[in-house]
Amino acid sequence: MQKSLRVLRSRHLLEPAALLLVLLMSLAAGVFVWTADEMREGETLLRDRQWLLSLRAPNDVATLLGGASALQLAREVTALGSPWFLVLLVGGVGGVLIAMHQRRLALFIVVATSGGALLNTGLKHAFERARPDLVPHEVIVANASFPSGHAFGAAMVYLTLAALLTFRMQPRAARVILLVLAIGVALAVGVSRVALGVHWPSDVLAGWAAGSAWALANWIIANATGWFDARDRSESA
Repeated sequence: MQKSLRVLRSRHLLEPAALLLVLLMSLAAGVFVWTADEMREGETLLRDRQWLLSLRAPNDVATLLGGASALQLAREVTALGSPWFLVLLVGGVGGVLIAMHQRRLALFIVVATSGGALLNTGLKHAFERARPDLVPHEVIVANASFPSGHAFGAAMVYLTLAALLTFRMQPRAARVILLVLAIGVALAVGVSRVALGVHWPSDVLAGWAAGSAWALANWIIANATGWFDARDRSESA
């Protein structure tokens, strides 16, 4: 028993920060389950309609608040959560890490984000929610609405990258800035999906929650198992 506790301590599982991460992951997963349950029972529809229409001109639901400039901004922001962009981002980060002899970290990031993408696809097939029909779709969409793939992908990829890359950052301020930027981009991508009329707000909330839970799980697993720490240090020495 004492030996097991020493192993846990050596892998940082008993640190307050690790316990906080477990709590946050459980909270995010709980938010997703609650949102999915409310959506299936039709309890989110009224709020979804209200929030979606709140981003539209009062006398013309076909016009986004802020006009053409706001529409263009939403399209540019939403591209930061597109599957192709996220694939290029993960691949680019992985390539840089391999060049830096951080192969285990690169492998972990690729596997973790690929697994999250499969999870999101499975959730869409499981719920099969129709896209909003209140306002025009400002971008082309083809699959189911719940959860938002852009919101899920942005939360999963940006938070996973930020959390795992902070292992290599010593200044606390740099870690905080990176995490804040990741959270900000994920939030902006989700809002852009509602602004473009292609997702209900509850789709985005569920995407944020599920993507964040997956990212936090990745961080916990990496921190607890020491998946890349020891070997990476020897490779970079």
